[in-house]
Amino acid sequence: MNSKLLIALVFVALSSAAAAPANDAREQAARIVAQIQRADYEGDRAAMQRGYNYLKPFMEDQKLASRIRYWRGFAKWRRAINGFNDAVDPKELARDLNSALDEFKAAIELDPKFVDAKVGIISSLGFLLFADRQDEARKKERIEQILATEKEASAMVPDNPRLIWVQGPILWNSPPERGGGQDKAITNYERGLEICSKIKTSDDPLEPSWGKPEFMMTLSYCHFNTKPSDLNAAERYARSALEIVPYWHYVRDVLLPQILAAEEKAK
Repeated sequence: MNSKLLIALVFVALSSAAAAPANDAREQAARIVAQIQRADYEGDRAAMQRGYNYLKPFMEDQKLASRIRYWRGFAKWRRAINGFNDAVDPKELARDLNSALDEFKAAIELDPKFVDAKVGIISSLGFLLFADRQDEARKKERIEQILATEKEASAMVPDNPRLIWVQGPILWNSPPERGGGQDKAITNYERGLEICSKIKTSDDPLEPSWGKPEFMMTLSYCHFNTKPSDLNAAERYARSALEIVPYWHYVRDVLLPQILAAEEKAK
């Protein structure tokens, strides 16, 4: 065999052998991430905790570390959000949210331009305002952190759909004279949904791409809870979300039945 050809074949074989473990680690982590996301929709808090634990061995992989820390934070963050729906002890919710914050901050240390980790920080701090009701000074500090992080993220990637999604509660809970209000929040969510419909999601399963069904769920919630409510819009958005995620526990078993009951009462 030609010596140059032999050297080339050996080089290719060695390169493939070196790449295989890395690719295998990415694929294994991606499967765990998919399980975490499904558990979030199913409201399976135990499975989210398992996913958080299962990702720990991948934290040492420098090529994956920032995204692994993000998804560990995501698991804790969404575990807490589901806990609010299940009337879980606020102290447990606060522990999950603080763990999420630690993971998101670690992700940013590894990748300072990782806006989605800032998204997680904004929302986790927001939920901590309800789970961990400290004195006014602590509340004020958290609100300042939320606004500062939101400003940083908006300056980096203003059209990030997940950033737009976590901006919604800020608008919903801010009075009109401060640029907020329910109408502003709904317009914000509609904009996010439109962006989701236009952008191409990443082929990398470790890059966050969630958002479209979340916008539909939130728009359903908003139209249901405005005064007066728009029950037709609320039902339409809830059913649209279920077309994408038919196993979404909150939408299927909580939100949509509430909307249908209100419609029946209004007849």
